[in-house]
Amino acid sequence: MLSLFFCSFSAAIAQTAATPSVADQLKTIQNQVVAAQSSADNAWMLVSTALVLLMTGPGLALFYGGLVRKKNILATMMQSFAMMAIITVLWALLTYSLAFGSGSAFIGGLHNLFLHGVGLAPDPAYAATIPLQTFMVYQLMFAIITPALITGAFAERMKFSAMALFLTLWAIFVYSPMAHMVWGKGGLLNASLGGRFPCLDFAGGTVVHVTSGVSALVCALYLGKRVGYPREAMPPHSVVLSVIGACMLWVGWFGFNAGSALSSGTLATSAFVNTHFAAAAAAISWAAAEWIRAGKPSALGAISGSVAGLVAITPAAGFVQPMSAIIIGLIAGIFCYFMVVKVKSWFGYDDSLDAFGVHGAGGTLGAILTGVFATSAINPIFKNAAGATLPSGVVDGNWHQLLNQFVGVAIAWGISIVGTLILLKIVDMVVGLRVTTEQEIEGLDVTQHGEEGYDFAS
Repeated sequence: MLSLFFCSFSAAIAQTAATPSVADQLKTIQNQVVAAQSSADNAWMLVSTALVLLMTGPGLALFYGGLVRKKNILATMMQSFAMMAIITVLWALLTYSLAFGSGSAFIGGLHNLFLHGVGLAPDPAYAATIPLQTFMVYQLMFAIITPALITGAFAERMKFSAMALFLTLWAIFVYSPMAHMVWGKGGLLNASLGGRFPCLDFAGGTVVHVTSGVSALVCALYLGKRVGYPREAMPPHSVVLSVIGACMLWVGWFGFNAGSALSSGTLATSAFVNTHFAAAAAAISWAAAEWIRAGKPSALGAISGSVAGLVAITPAAGFVQPMSAIIIGLIAGIFCYFMVVKVKSWFGYDDSLDAFGVHGAGGTLGAILTGVFATSAINPIFKNAAGATLPSGVVDGNWHQLLNQFVGVAIAWGISIVGTLILLKIVDMVVGLRVTTEQEIEGLDVTQHGEEGYDFAS
């Protein structure tokens, strides 16, 4: 009996010693919660990355491809596809480091060349719950679509070789510094990391749309008009393709804006809702303006309006209330319609697919309206030294934010105009920009790529 008692007592002591303490159990649970949050955030960000790539191919490729004449559809789609390949390799070698590496207030450094130091651990300065590689590849998709947007301005008349060289240089000397200033560590305009002029740009109003749209206008002016423009009618050869592309852009834009929350939390929900509401409102206002002016709404007008709304809400998506998003969309639809129908006609430039009228004008408008409608109730991005939330935009009483938004827009316009002009001149001297008149008349599909989009003879 005595031996049995001692055996039972020893077993009880051993079991007690093996049982984790309450503190250890709480720590284990905490680690599991953190791991679960990281997995959820990473899953959403990988999906968002795929959605943003969907915006370039097939979204933008189809949208732009349907808007050109049928002799140029493959050449136009190839320009978007080329960006998916060229910018990806360039990003890994150089431009990620220039955009997001530590450097000056204007440009990143060279520490992350060849993705050195870009591993699977998070960088808390950018996103504390996802691998840095996930952040890197997500931002890559923005770097891909931005130069692809510019191709709409010089569609049907630029050499493929010139396009590839120009947009490669543009990604280095225009996109990279602008991305660093707004989103990079120590950037001059970075609102979340203490920039000198904190410009609110949630998903790329200045970085993506102002830079691409303004650069598109410079390209259109530098290259001159297409042969026969505006005497000859140059209608889209397939609005059907453009409608499909626009719908893909709309869906992909959820990754573009909601993904910019860099997590799967409530901020992503807010950006998601705002994105959808603004697109719908802008489609209605553009179509209504066209209906009043022309007597009927067109499918092309409706999809152009939706893209204008998506562009305008991009900088504001994670800062505004849903009703503000609708207001932004309504204003953007009418404003971009005016820019495309009236302003382009007044000045006579040939922005083939209205890259400036939608992206340049819409991005500028959206960036300014972000300063008006941003509220700390959605995103308390500004805090004082004690950690108390400060007002975000005019609706909160922060009128000074409008100045910061104008500074961001002015810098985006300036770097786009100057940088694009210099790069166009260089490329023009090296390889020449335009195809010959004969090549343009025959079409870029055959003259640049030796193939045709439609073979009606077979």
